[in-house]
Amino acid sequence: MRMFLATLCAALVLTGCQSAYYAAAEQVGYHKREILVDRVEDARDAQADAEEQFVSAQEQLMTLIAFDGGDLQRVYDDLAAEYEASVDAADRVSARIDAIVDVAEALFDEWDAELAEYSNERLRADSERKLRETRRRYESLVKVMRRSEQRMEPVLAALKDNVLYLKHNLNARAVSALKLEFRQIDQDIDLLVAEVRKAIASSDEFIDSLQAD
Repeated sequence: MRMFLATLCAALVLTGCQSAYYAAAEQVGYHKREILVDRVEDARDAQADAEEQFVSAQEQLMTLIAFDGGDLQRVYDDLAAEYEASVDAADRVSARIDAIVDVAEALFDEWDAELAEYSNERLRADSERKLRETRRRYESLVKVMRRSEQRMEPVLAALKDNVLYLKHNLNARAVSALKLEFRQIDQDIDLLVAEVRKAIASSDEFIDSLQAD
């Protein structure tokens, strides 16, 4: 189902693509709530992939710092590759979070508008309460996700600095200079991993709450 809708969306012009996607999805019984669950799952998986990638970059930095003779060019190439892969992983996380925000706002706008259509006051009040609770849980989730996303920025900047410095100073003296920077980067990656794990746990909780509702 998602593959079909993704292909359909890709065939549309960029302007209004999401609204057209949601309309097409509704017609085949794929509602915004389900899309939201799927996108939170996608973001959770992207976070897990990012954690794995940043840990891999951390390990490569350790290899660099422990360098004591050998092929320094290869060590540099490996670190540069880890940096590029980390950038890609961070970009995927950002894109997945943005996709969550897009469908969530569409869902809440629709839900809020439909409250006026109720004739039964008790049902309307219960739906309004569930809307508030769902929005509150969603805002909490996005806050945690954005925090992990922001943790990636200083790590990427530090990785880039190390790659650039080593590129133009490919010698043992340069490695010694980078050892002074390693402790801070190492700590930043550890903090990033902790935030990512919180985001993953929050994602699972949010999915469970939606499915329970």
